[in-house]
Amino acid sequence: MPKQKQATRDRILDAAETLFAQKGFEGVSVRQIMSAADADVSLAYYHFKSKRDLFDQVMLRRVEFLNEIRLQALTEVEERHSDDAPTVEEIIGAFTQPLMQLLADDHDKWSHYYQLIAQINNSPEQGGALMSRYFDPLVSRFIEALRKALPDCNDEDLYWSYHFLSGALTLTFAETGRIDNLSGGVCSSTDIAAINDRMHVFLAAGFERLCQKS
Repeated sequence: MPKQKQATRDRILDAAETLFAQKGFEGVSVRQIMSAADADVSLAYYHFKSKRDLFDQVMLRRVEFLNEIRLQALTEVEERHSDDAPTVEEIIGAFTQPLMQLLADDHDKWSHYYQLIAQINNSPEQGGALMSRYFDPLVSRFIEALRKALPDCNDEDLYWSYHFLSGALTLTFAETGRIDNLSGGVCSSTDIAAINDRMHVFLAAGFERLCQKS
């Protein structure tokens, strides 16, 4: 694609990502997206088949990269443990920490996309289908790694543990500011370093404790 056309397409995707994150799929029109992108409405249908196709492309342009870096992190952890299974904490760290590092390195680039994921994951209408579509193959790979690290854990407790992990992760993505208010400023929902240091440790303990009773 010529550079000018690619630049226009990227500008539309950036505007759509921001508005979908702020207002949801139903809360924003193609016209509003194109206005934010400073582009003619006709170009939306030149680059994308429909509003739904635009939404899908917003999701797909980053999800493949996110899945790739987390899979690579898991592979590296497993390669360091050629004779035994990685710890639960290491596996969960491979799942969460690459995401947090991207946010720490370039918050403006990633925050709206993460907020969109949080919105979708908590939507009764979209969450099940869309999160499964974009993330289930990767999640299944991590579940298998966790199953090896927790060989006595039954599947019910393992999947509930992942469910709680997913909720904690996407609430963190949402950056609502509630922890700022609740803690009187001691904690900040945008303190990525603090999150990155704590989340995998906390979640690993939950997996291990719940699986002890299996």
